[in-house]
Amino acid sequence: MRGHIFNAGPGCLPVGVLEQVREGVVELNGFHQSVLEISHRSPIYCEIQAQAEERLRRLLGIGSEFKILFLTGGASTQFAMLPLNVLQGRSADYIVSGAWSSKALAEAQRIGRARAAGSSKEAGFTHLPRELELDPEAAYLHFTSNNTIFGTEYLSEPDAGGRPLVCDASSDFLSRPLDMSRYAMLYAGAQKNLGPAGVSLVLLRPELLPEPLEQTPMIWRYQTHLAKNSAYNTPPVFAVWVVGLVLQWIESLGGLTAIEERNRAKAELLYAALDGSDGYYRGTVEPDSRSRMNVPFRLPTPELESLFLKEANEADLIGLKGHRSVGGLRASIYNAVEPASVQALVDFMAAFRAAHPAEAGA
Repeated sequence: MRGHIFNAGPGCLPVGVLEQVREGVVELNGFHQSVLEISHRSPIYCEIQAQAEERLRRLLGIGSEFKILFLTGGASTQFAMLPLNVLQGRSADYIVSGAWSSKALAEAQRIGRARAAGSSKEAGFTHLPRELELDPEAAYLHFTSNNTIFGTEYLSEPDAGGRPLVCDASSDFLSRPLDMSRYAMLYAGAQKNLGPAGVSLVLLRPELLPEPLEQTPMIWRYQTHLAKNSAYNTPPVFAVWVVGLVLQWIESLGGLTAIEERNRAKAELLYAALDGSDGYYRGTVEPDSRSRMNVPFRLPTPELESLFLKEANEADLIGLKGHRSVGGLRASIYNAVEPASVQALVDFMAAFRAAHPAEAGA
């Protein structure tokens, strides 16, 4: 029996997709071989990738103005690949709103000139940066749309002032509709909302790309992968296949408008439990910056937090421990987390509070 999965990443996958995966690992759709065995040059895989791309374009409402790449290395690879391909003789602006945007900026600074256009570090990343100072000559403005560790999220795009806008959308991609006309590039690791770890999606407008730095290795050049349709080296066949299944699942629910309503309802239910607990459960993010994907919270004492985690795990509420850098607890309620799982968590929170009132000073 499956538990309620609140892991921050790799995150929860739809049960229906997992059932398809179980079958495909043995034999894929009557092709008499496992999906793990098919050649990335075969017509079977070419069709898998083409269908995934077609579904992604349909969900986002984009056409040929965007090129789509299926790459490896996760978002961390894109932290370096982006400036290597774009940052030449110019500077770049970064919005620093958490751990991953801090790492993206640091990587860009190894390669060229990059600066923080805004930061909420001094506030402990408890809210999104509220003021930006943009370089009029910046090659791009980079932001991280959702912060898994600290639990903040951009629910609309920051104003780039006419500069190309680049987004690391790893942990909230396809959780809501996007105005793709605002973006020059968007990238996302798959292991939150899209599929298993091992593949990253990159969507970019080719006009963003100048000639890469001469010393840039071929494998690190976007043009290399564009020219080979994501098959310059062996793509992660299995992961791309699962991404395609997840995209099909999103379509079956009604697309991004429907998934946004589902995610909004889950988040509102959980935040209401925090806010209505008379301080027993304390959210760590200012309300105007709260994430719908990652909900960090604290209890009155570390001892209560440890007991909460122990009893939650016994109740099959899995993955609620906060990130090691901040402690506490965190519920990651990505697309595939069912509303019933969030309700189960909320019910457990109420029961735990009732069973352990004295420790809270109630």
